[in-house]
Amino acid sequence: MTGSSPRRGRQRRHLAPFGTGRDVVSVGLESSALHDAYHTLLTMRWRAFFLLVFLGYVAANGLFALGYWALGDGIENAEPGSFRDAFFFSVQTLATIGYGKMAPRTLGANLLVALEALLGMVGLAVTTGLVFARFSRPTARVLFSKVAVVGPYEGVPSLMFRMANARSSQIVEARLKLTLIRNEITREGRPVRRLHDLALVRSEHAAFALTWTAVHPITPGSPLAGAEPEALREAMADLVVSLTGIDEGLSQSVHARHGYRSDDIRWGSRFADILTPGAERSFVDYDRFHDVEPLDAAPLAPPEPRSVRNP
Repeated sequence: MTGSSPRRGRQRRHLAPFGTGRDVVSVGLESSALHDAYHTLLTMRWRAFFLLVFLGYVAANGLFALGYWALGDGIENAEPGSFRDAFFFSVQTLATIGYGKMAPRTLGANLLVALEALLGMVGLAVTTGLVFARFSRPTARVLFSKVAVVGPYEGVPSLMFRMANARSSQIVEARLKLTLIRNEITREGRPVRRLHDLALVRSEHAAFALTWTAVHPITPGSPLAGAEPEALREAMADLVVSLTGIDEGLSQSVHARHGYRSDDIRWGSRFADILTPGAERSFVDYDRFHDVEPLDAAPLAPPEPRSVRNP
């Protein structure tokens, strides 16, 4: 209920995901990563993944080394009471190396070796599977412009942003969707977070290879008709871009998503030209991909807004 304090319990904070307009705290959901460990291990950064694997490896060997050390003189050819020898014996056992210098000599040590060998095989299989899944997971490398612009296109004020395929392979059957999300007031006077699909001049691309400038004409029927920068800012407006297609090299579906906040829209501007045509070949200058320029003339007057209840 509006204005009421959230109940106590498990909470999870999201850092202003696009479409929410602000930071969000989820209440009542399980926040532990252990409840979705596979997804967490699959989507975390490579640096964090390898650091977690390394720490797990050291911790496992350390725990088994404590077990061997507690058994006393259970390892043949190891210095009695040496935690160092126990640790490196654990490393050899976990990796099934078995140099033959150190070996278990008591029943307790042999049982601990059997348990560690089993866990070592399981751990190796799980880690190998995770590494393979992370490498084989299809992803798109799409570069989105840092800002969107509003300027004339074919004589109509239009919202524009551009994208580039950062891979050498093409994205075939690419489909693009643009959604405006903002705060509005219903006829009953209740605040809602409403989604509006914005029509694009071209929403499909047969073979997305280099760059693609998406254009939404701000016609009288557009949700952005008559919108002003300050009004969009007060409504916490977000633009969410979703691109899907098939990677030509992998023959698998890939997707990319990006978002623009109201402060990321440059009104009365245009993107800098990045294509330089030549007699034999053309050049695309990606160093200017994010550059915008002010319009030489004043932007066209926005059309009259359609009937929309804004906050």
